[in-house]
Amino acid sequence: MSKTIRLDHSFFIRDVLDVAPELPGKILQFRSNNEVKSYLITEVEAYRGEEDKACHASKGRTARTEIMYHKGGHIYVYLIYGMYWMLNFVTAEEGNPQAVLIRGLENLPGPGKLTKSLGIDKSFYGEDLVSSKRIWVEDHGNSPTISTSARIGIDYAGEPWVSKPWRFYIGKVESFR
Repeated sequence: MSKTIRLDHSFFIRDVLDVAPELPGKILQFRSNNEVKSYLITEVEAYRGEEDKACHASKGRTARTEIMYHKGGHIYVYLIYGMYWMLNFVTAEEGNPQAVLIRGLENLPGPGKLTKSLGIDKSFYGEDLVSSKRIWVEDHGNSPTISTSARIGIDYAGEPWVSKPWRFYIGKVESFR
């Protein structure tokens, strides 16, 4: 197995369309009750700034989206349907609000299911993935074949945003162990 490398800010401080296709195959490390569990990232979606009508930042800077305007490498979480927290990784330079939604982990498909299973909640908002002791991302040298498609559940955004192939996923998930 290749050397394990914890991703640093240089990975995240790039355009979301460069970061997002590189996340499937990376390993999300999650510490709970002094135990670290590893999860293969299998599916993500890119949200690209104020011009992207599907991105929360399209409405401008708000208390909810404030962390998206920080430098890449922070966590943006928000609640949907009053019950599911959505886990996002902020990307790009400070002032350029972009983020990657983590849609699936190995054996935890679906963004609501994975956050519920891991216990991710509002307390993760703004967490720094580079220095956090409870959540971070590692590169184990995996190079899976990545497929693309349109993002899911964003019909409200209209064209051209609903047709952008900004969903990136591993077609067939092989265990990383």
